[in-house]
Amino acid sequence: MRVISVLALVALALGGPGAASRPAREAPDIEPYAEPIPGTNLTLEMVAVPGGSFLLGSPEAEAGRGADEGPPVEVTVAPFWMAKHEVTWDLYDAFRNTGRADSGKDLEVDEPESSDVDAVTRPTKRYGDESFGFGKGTQPVVGISYHAAMEFTRWLSSVTGKAYRLPTEAEWEYACQAGTITAYSFGDDPAGLDEHAWYADNSDFQPRPVGEKEPNPWGIHDLHGNVMEFCLDRYDAEAYAHAEAGAAAPVNLPGKERYPHVVRGGSWDDDPPALRCGARYRSSPSWSKRDPQQPKGIWWHTDAPYVGFRVVRAVEEDERLRGLRSQITRESPER
Repeated sequence: MRVISVLALVALALGGPGAASRPAREAPDIEPYAEPIPGTNLTLEMVAVPGGSFLLGSPEAEAGRGADEGPPVEVTVAPFWMAKHEVTWDLYDAFRNTGRADSGKDLEVDEPESSDVDAVTRPTKRYGDESFGFGKGTQPVVGISYHAAMEFTRWLSSVTGKAYRLPTEAEWEYACQAGTITAYSFGDDPAGLDEHAWYADNSDFQPRPVGEKEPNPWGIHDLHGNVMEFCLDRYDAEAYAHAEAGAAAPVNLPGKERYPHVVRGGSWDDDPPALRCGARYRSSPSWSKRDPQQPKGIWWHTDAPYVGFRVVRAVEEDERLRGLRSQITRESPER
């Protein structure tokens, strides 16, 4: 996605300096805040993201561009808050240690099924070292599934009384760009990644504690690299072609299938092109290749130590997304 405004287009046409450097956006009438997590000493820092219009889709000439990053179409994003950091093990373990256990076993023992269909479920313990040897604490949670991320947001909503969810793909890229029109939030030159991201060239083959690198212009950390981040959308290579020009930002609602779902931002294991704001990737059955269960578990990926997530909260929730929850069960088909 590339942010665009009438003034920016005029500036480009005139060849003026600073052309198209900021989005056409609503007045910033929301403020950042810190959400205390009940029953813990943890807080969740949320950054205010102003709404605005932008061009969905990266330029054809952008180095490393994928075929699924276009055609460009102008859409609108409503204001929202985005977590300053990726969800950490500290926060994810608070979810795991409260609430109800899921009725399906995930590489361990079965637990009683809840009779409350609206109850938030939580994952049973994964076999082996769930952190893949990277450690926990303020490290980003890794190896979790789309279903797990969705259930986490339901738990977070229930304990805080506020509606949290995964970002839509449009919201994620809009926040990543943070008013810029370049491949990365700091420019087009990937040399700037060393200051802003953990990736293949500097990570020493592991994720790092959140927030150690420079944030983007809107104050959000690790949107480039560290761990790939789940978005709400089901992946569709032709999603941009289906978007209606001038309409609200599109979202491809998920169904009962386990795959594929959109992941963004690249990871500690990726090269620079994967970290571009416009780069699109998808979840895959190969992420659970070594899971011995049949059917495979729905909470953990045995072969994806590079995927995590962050949360958002809408100022005024889109009716399409209100109360949305994961439909995935152990009986769900792969695709």
